[in-house]
Amino acid sequence: MSTHTEAEIASQPSCWRRAVADVPADALPRRGERVAVVGCGTSWFIAMAYATLRERAGHGETDAFAASEFPEGRGYDRVLALSRSGTTTEVLDLLARTTTRSTAITADPDTPIMSAAGEVVVLDYADEKSVVQTRFATTQLAMLRAALGEDLTQVIADAEQAVAEPLPDPLVKAEQFSFLGAGWSVGLAQEAALKMREASRSWTEAYPAMEYRHGPISIAAPGRVTWMLGAAPEGLRAQVEETGGTFFETGLDPMAELIRAQRVAVARAFARGLDPDEPMHLTRSVILSS
Repeated sequence: MSTHTEAEIASQPSCWRRAVADVPADALPRRGERVAVVGCGTSWFIAMAYATLRERAGHGETDAFAASEFPEGRGYDRVLALSRSGTTTEVLDLLARTTTRSTAITADPDTPIMSAAGEVVVLDYADEKSVVQTRFATTQLAMLRAALGEDLTQVIADAEQAVAEPLPDPLVKAEQFSFLGAGWSVGLAQEAALKMREASRSWTEAYPAMEYRHGPISIAAPGRVTWMLGAAPEGLRAQVEETGGTFFETGLDPMAELIRAQRVAVARAFARGLDPDEPMHLTRSVILSS
């Protein structure tokens, strides 16, 4: 019997198609606005990816923050809050404090975020039963990428490939992972590492690719994997392979490559006798007592 997590991972290509076909442009950040994107955990890492993409597309200055670290007093035209559950304490607290125009993206229309934000985008079709967040995170990023004018036709094809391909055995059996990204995929590298920790309790780290040689490469060794999301800097593969470590890189879009990392996390969970739907010490939403 498949888990909720497995089914949700496999559904991502269809969710992305729906997201790019129905972009609610009026509620999302507009070209020229100065935007702060906030979230917690997975949502923070998606915020990092979108912030870089938005600036790169020339839509305006965009910063990403963990909701608990939002810089009070800094001026923005809009706060974009990402929250699958719509109940995360730090996000709701920030929305209650800010006088800046706000938009929230959530999966659940029956939660406090509906009234806490000025405008709300609900992606209920991408909601999840699993505690581990997979398809909601990538579906909202697909929608946000489409809103920036990206054509995601090839990205969705890459996602279908990532869902269907057999998983390389060295990834399932590796001792340790270092996920790397560059530009917008730095946030996705962080998210890939988080998924591996959450679902399978694996030893994982994440870095900007050019920073990996400034110390972290010292842990590369046989049985350990350096996994690049996106195109690797010249010479990095050779340096990792000189250590005896495995360097893994494909030509897929980094968002599609994240799907493969999610699948590996689930496979490793099964190998360790863990339930990827119910990661240890975690709940669907972090709600703090006052």
